[in-house]
Amino acid sequence: MKKINLRFIYNHFEEILLVTLFAVMVSAIFIQVIMRYVFDNSLSWSEELGRFVFEWLTWIGISLGARVGQHIKITMLVDKFSYKGAHAANVVSEIIVVVICVLTIYYGIEISRMFIGSHFTTIKISLAWGYASVVVGCGLVTIRSLASIKKSMGILISGGSKANIEEGGMG
Repeated sequence: MKKINLRFIYNHFEEILLVTLFAVMVSAIFIQVIMRYVFDNSLSWSEELGRFVFEWLTWIGISLGARVGQHIKITMLVDKFSYKGAHAANVVSEIIVVVICVLTIYYGIEISRMFIGSHFTTIKISLAWGYASVVVGCGLVTIRSLASIKKSMGILISGGSKANIEEGGMG
């Protein structure tokens, strides 16, 4: 029996979810365009559904960006650092990201609570679910950032060099 690789499941679940959300959003907007321009009749729910799905797509996508190291960083400066200096800078920047995400999660929960009783007009989904996308997205980014901190700290503590890692020493 194979051992379950949680990182593999997490990464692929995230990717599958993003592709599915994107397909739903594009389909809703495409159907709306066809209804409006071909049948001269608009759907009342497609714009709200598209916006709702776009919110989730955006916040889950931020986590995917964090996975591949594409969130906001000043690489022009960090690229001039030594290998260990770049990892030290990564630790500092990821700690900042974690603090921002934790604050955003806190206030996202508060805002979600405020909108529990309010609903989108046509799709009858609570507005709290839209704000929950911020909480979930920042939670996923926090997990990614903590993993990045752990990796960089491991390199700093072990004294690994870029050559050592490229040869498979710390992969």
